[in-house]
Amino acid sequence: MLGPSVFKKLLLASCVLALPAVTSVALADPVEQTKGRFEDKFRQLEGEEWPTPTDYRNAAGEPGYRYWQQKVDYRIKASLNEATRTLTATQTVTYKNNSPDTLRYLWLMLDQNNYKRDSIAQLTDTVSSSKEISVGEVRRVKRMQVWEGGFNDLKVTAADGSALAFTLNDTLMRIDLAQPLKSGESLTFTVSWSVPLPETKVVGGRSGYECFTKPGEDGNCIFLGAQWFPRLAVYSDYEGWHNKAFIGSGEFTLEFGDYEVELTVPADHIVSATGELLNPGEVLTAAQQKRYIEARTASSPVYVVTPDEAAAAEKSKATGTKTWKFRADNVRDFAFGSSRKFIWDAMGVKNADPAHPTVMAMSFFPKEARPLWDAYSTKSIAHTLNVYGKFAFAYPYPTAQSVNGPVGGMEYPMITFNGPRPVKDKKTGELTYTERAKYGLIGVVIHEIGHIWFPMTVNSDERQWTWMDEGINSFLQFQAEKEWDKDYPTRRGEPKSMVEYMLSENQVPIMTNSESIPQFGNNAYGKPAAALTILRETVLGREKFDFAFKEYSRRWQFKRPTPYDFFRTMEEASGTDLDWFWRGWFYSTDHVDIELADVKKARLNTRDPVVEKAWEKVQDDAQPDSLTAARNTGKTVVETDPATVDYYNTDDKWEPTVKEKKKYADLQKDIDPDLKEALAVKDNFYNFTFRNKGGLVMPVILKMDYTDGTSETVRIPAEVWRYNPAQVTWQHATLKTLKQAVIDPLWETADADVSNNAFPRKIDEQRFEVREGEDGPNRMKDDELVVTPDSLKTQPKKADKK
Repeated sequence: MLGPSVFKKLLLASCVLALPAVTSVALADPVEQTKGRFEDKFRQLEGEEWPTPTDYRNAAGEPGYRYWQQKVDYRIKASLNEATRTLTATQTVTYKNNSPDTLRYLWLMLDQNNYKRDSIAQLTDTVSSSKEISVGEVRRVKRMQVWEGGFNDLKVTAADGSALAFTLNDTLMRIDLAQPLKSGESLTFTVSWSVPLPETKVVGGRSGYECFTKPGEDGNCIFLGAQWFPRLAVYSDYEGWHNKAFIGSGEFTLEFGDYEVELTVPADHIVSATGELLNPGEVLTAAQQKRYIEARTASSPVYVVTPDEAAAAEKSKATGTKTWKFRADNVRDFAFGSSRKFIWDAMGVKNADPAHPTVMAMSFFPKEARPLWDAYSTKSIAHTLNVYGKFAFAYPYPTAQSVNGPVGGMEYPMITFNGPRPVKDKKTGELTYTERAKYGLIGVVIHEIGHIWFPMTVNSDERQWTWMDEGINSFLQFQAEKEWDKDYPTRRGEPKSMVEYMLSENQVPIMTNSESIPQFGNNAYGKPAAALTILRETVLGREKFDFAFKEYSRRWQFKRPTPYDFFRTMEEASGTDLDWFWRGWFYSTDHVDIELADVKKARLNTRDPVVEKAWEKVQDDAQPDSLTAARNTGKTVVETDPATVDYYNTDDKWEPTVKEKKKYADLQKDIDPDLKEALAVKDNFYNFTFRNKGGLVMPVILKMDYTDGTSETVRIPAEVWRYNPAQVTWQHATLKTLKQAVIDPLWETADADVSNNAFPRKIDEQRFEVREGEDGPNRMKDDELVVTPDSLKTQPKKADKK
């Protein structure tokens, strides 16, 4: 087993590759040589950037025979105070130490503490050098002067009721144990606390509340609870305690466990939460319960809580409270949404998991989200369950939920928060939605529900390697969007969408810690999604990729993979060496720009002087006269004076000599059979020179168009660059005559400059927009201007009037 410190040193070594390259060459260290500077882009990562396999994680990329992970169970009772917008709660935690180590303390995550004024997140928040500030930024500054978030009234007690000492460290809490917790033992303790919910649209965040208090609105609120309880930090075989503070970007890796949660909320609230509702008879009307049962077998969404029922609740605002009880098994987190504004629709989706043959796809949304949410939210959930189930594994839980509120998009086990809504027409006052809003909702629901696979089930470390959940999920979202509508306006997944970012000086390698990524969307979402598309479509092909990806998903379902487990599994299951691909796409800032620099055509020399002389004459005739020869139209001396003509002037240089004919005749008498066969070959030999200008080695997809109207495409593996990653010449023989050649004709490799992909070069066709009116002011016509060379360089000056 590698200790955490050794692992971190290996990771640090790989970060040397994270420095942006000044040129397109040599981001990785070249192999040492006595002379020259050969860069081996195919050298193996094993034992270099990657940690050594262990009994916990083997060399094939799967959990080893001694793999372990901790288990944490929670029993939580919480109350929502709508007036103060505060949660008060108590939880009993049972921690099972499955590690081989003895633990003397436990680390818990208090992520809401990033709203504390003295938190790392708040004190290190930076702004741009712009001279402007938005209204939203001003509102946040003023709110943070009077409001402070974070956990309050913390108290920790052991099972016997005695107090347990604890220490706060920014967004982390260390509990010191009265007795060491040995391997295989369990510990139960209780934590109580309160936490004010943030107004999300003012101070930001992944949870909080939104109140509809503008003129003409109903005055009610939507509450979204996430990161709302102290959660056990991860203790793993490769990192030990995962105790990196939450600064704002790196999301939440957690331990699996079973949850029993009671949420006490205003009596007229409807609650959506992780897990299954245990007491529908206590919180739903008889009609709502009946509609919920009907929804399980419905072919389209059925209202469980109707728009009319939600509208009545908005107006009446009942007093008192109700307690909603939920249970969720083998999940890594718990979140909820609560509001009297919620309309609730649902439908059952057939599922391949025998434990959950029907999954309840459900959406919760206010009237402000209609008619967009009625039409698309729950159906988008159902579509996601089908597509992701095909690519990875059957959905492993009984419910999948989409909740509308102030959070644009966030995921938790069995529940997601999604933001898009229609807009009110300024003339009619009706709620209508744009095409952008429609696809925005479908896309975000697919993405966030998809996260229930990655990382809510395949439990990667989001705080360290964001791309493992966001990038992989964006890749699968791309697949689901294209299966929704072939013309779906996808944002991420197409390789060509990453060209601009991969040319950026502000780019860092994908294998960069989440808190250190300047362009989060491009780096953690877009580039890995494009890379996986290329891996599936271009490098491996769909059959090999899909088999390997499904194997990775199966191996690490309900377990905690690292990037190296993903890399190794994809190689091992596909039977393909991909170290060059990981190095280029995940460890470097190289980009793809492969130029078709030259094409040369050759035929074999037949040694027959008649044939070869005729070929030479054709080549000579094809050469144009020089400009001087073309202009010299007068008679020459040889043409006007016959006495100057001798043997050399009368000899036909294109006619084979007697000596040449005899030499060829002698060759035919005793010719080697292999040579005779070779000389009879009539093929054209085309030598294609490929130049790697971007530094990132890739397969070369070469399309050849012939004069007979046919075409041929050859997919040359990336190993063509193994001897020289900068420039190679590749040969193709054919009886056909080449008219034109182009590389990457479908732009499938994210090639940054397609203008150098064709030979001969193609003319880039464009359109100029014609400006209406004059091109601009004519200063010479303006008698108010004193026109001088200096005045043309500066602001115009008024002339003195006489």
